[in-house]
Amino acid sequence: MQIYLPIAELPISILTVLGLSGAVGFISGLFGVGGGFLLTPLLIFLDIPPAVAVATVAAQVAGSSTTGVLTYWRRRALDFKLGGILVAGGILGTVLGVLFFNSMRRLGQLELVITLSYVTLFTIIGGLMLYDAVRALMRVRAGKPARLRRRAGTHPWWMGLPWRMRFPHSQLYCSIIPIASLAVVIGFIGAVLGVGGGFILVPALIYFFRIPTAVVVGTSLFQILMTMTGATILHALTNQSVDLVLAVLLLLGGVIGAQFGGRAARNLNVESFRLLLALLILSVGLRFAIELFIPPGEPFSVVLTEGTR
Repeated sequence: MQIYLPIAELPISILTVLGLSGAVGFISGLFGVGGGFLLTPLLIFLDIPPAVAVATVAAQVAGSSTTGVLTYWRRRALDFKLGGILVAGGILGTVLGVLFFNSMRRLGQLELVITLSYVTLFTIIGGLMLYDAVRALMRVRAGKPARLRRRAGTHPWWMGLPWRMRFPHSQLYCSIIPIASLAVVIGFIGAVLGVGGGFILVPALIYFFRIPTAVVVGTSLFQILMTMTGATILHALTNQSVDLVLAVLLLLGGVIGAQFGGRAARNLNVESFRLLLALLILSVGLRFAIELFIPPGEPFSVVLTEGTR
C-alpha cells in the first residue's frame, strides 16, 4: 500500500515508513535519544530528497519531544532557567543553520554537505563513545569502578569564565558562555542535519557540567522541542520542504516503537547499552562514507538556481 508524498514528490510504501519509524522509535526508547540522527539518513537512503528529509524529521522530532517534556515537567525534573539559556543559544544556531542550509541548496551542494557532515560527526562522536564504553567495560571486568570520580572542589576551566550564573535545580554554578556556545552548535547541527542533538547535549551536560541525569534528560528535551519547532517553521517558510504527510507517518510509527523500546531498556546493562549505541552511530557514519565512493546512477544532473526559476 503506497501513498504519494506531495513535497517529496514520490510515492512510498506506508508500511515501509511505519516500520522504519517504528524501529527508530524503538531505538529511541531503548537508548533515550531523539532518533532524528538515524531517521534522517534512513529516509535519504529511501531516496527521499535530503532537503525534505531534514526538514520533515525536524517536525517529527519536535512532535515526539512534546510528550517527554510534559512528563519531565510533571516530575519536576526540568530546569527552565538552564533550558532558557539552551533555547536562546539553540535558536540562534538554528537560524544560522537554516541560512547555511538554504545557501547550500541554492548552490546545489546540499546533499554533499549533509553526507560529509554525517560522516565527520558520526565518526568522531561514535569513536569517542566506543572508546569510553570499551574502557568502562574493561574497568568493570577488572573489578574497578566504571569511571573515575573527580575530586570534590575541582572544576573545569570553562566553568569559571565570566557571566557566571547559579542554577539551583541543576546544582550548577557556571558561566553561561560554554552553555550557550554548546547550544548554538547543537542548534546549527540540528537545522542542517535534521537531528535533535540530544545524543550530543545529554552526555555533554552530564560529563562536562556534572548535572544530574534526571534533570539533564528533561531539560535537553525542552531545548530540542523549542529549537526543532523553530527549525520546522523556518524550513517551511523559507524553502517549503516540510512534508506533513510523511511527518504524520513518522510520528505515528515513532510513538508506537518508543513504547516497546522503553520497556526493553529496563533489561539492558548500562555499559552494554553505551557500547551498542556507539556501534550504531559508527555504522550510520560508515554507511554515508561508503556513499561517497559509490558511482552515482546518474553521473550528470541539472540544478536550477533561484535566479533561473
